[in-house]
Amino acid sequence: MKKILPILIAFLMTFSTAIANEDLSEVVLEDAITVGEEVSEAPQEKTLREKLSDVYHLEVEQIDKPNYLLQEILTKHFDEDSIWDRTHLWGGYNGDLGLYFNENGPTTNHYEFNTINVGYDGYLKDNKGDFRIMLNYAPYSSRNVVQNLFADMYVATNAIPHHRVLIGNSRPPVGMEGGAGPFTLPFIARSQISRTFGTVRKLGGRVSGDYSLVDYDFGLYSSDTYFNEFFPGAEFIGWVNFKPLGKTDGKYGKLKIGGGLQGGHRDTNYCVTGAYVGWEYKKLLLNFEWANANGYNGPSGIQTDTHASGFYTTLAYRITPKIQALLRYDEFDPNRDIAHNNRREYTAGINYFIKGQGLKLILNYVFCQNDATKDSHRILMGTQILL
Repeated sequence: MKKILPILIAFLMTFSTAIANEDLSEVVLEDAITVGEEVSEAPQEKTLREKLSDVYHLEVEQIDKPNYLLQEILTKHFDEDSIWDRTHLWGGYNGDLGLYFNENGPTTNHYEFNTINVGYDGYLKDNKGDFRIMLNYAPYSSRNVVQNLFADMYVATNAIPHHRVLIGNSRPPVGMEGGAGPFTLPFIARSQISRTFGTVRKLGGRVSGDYSLVDYDFGLYSSDTYFNEFFPGAEFIGWVNFKPLGKTDGKYGKLKIGGGLQGGHRDTNYCVTGAYVGWEYKKLLLNFEWANANGYNGPSGIQTDTHASGFYTTLAYRITPKIQALLRYDEFDPNRDIAHNNRREYTAGINYFIKGQGLKLILNYVFCQNDATKDSHRILMGTQILL
């Protein structure tokens, strides 16, 4: 991957040079400039070759949000008299080659397309509002093309200070990791509580607030998931984080202590509660998240009579600006009414940030210890590209 990027950029730079060297007929200005008159030169827009050169030399330190390699090229800026500030077309891909083997059992391998997204974002002047249209092309066996295709589809306003109001289809905060986007995850796979209870999009309205000592997100949604039914019931999802170190200017790092609730009705009532503690200090990241469900409405559908619970904890360290080492312990009880069925996952990983989250290589080893079935091992090699 690291070898392919310079080749592609070199080709495009050569192509743009050939265009620039074409013969152009001389342009004569009709109006002469008066001697002594000050001339203000308009800023020269970068050529395609210069923009691609910037991508090649790009160095990214921040990894807590996505960065798009071709953002400058694929962003359109509007004139001052327009209500629009800019629009941005982007694409994202995340996939992995996995080797699975059971103890004293067969070995299997597969290539999985975790995320294939194409998005189009628009922003009003002064950040007063925005919209997103995002399509998901990653195949999913239990959903048809239409159900799986429409992902984020929303409009939002930021006109209220410290607040954001959003209406449409989006990913609500069913847990911290369960509500996080796919392009900032530390591991290839989410934790068991996140991929069971969270990581699902819902249609509704939400209000989020962000202050120095607290942030929150509250929303009312349809209890439907992936456009299976028309409003089978209502659902509330809320999450609050307290930030005790929010006024220390990062001297002691960032500390979040939070909790949330998902409750609704779809054929019957269900409720998921959760809690989170996370601390980031310089190159170090420590976190812990717990969740408990009395019925849940996750990506695999409604589970009405299942009482499940679990937790995970993560330790991560940035060895260099480009290399991050990670460890995670993840335990899950899929049904507390059944004894000896817990599932534990021990994960060790390395992330290599070639261009931040815009171009990343991932290596994970996972030991799966199961009370009810045979233990297994996984080796996952992943790639992430954001354009």
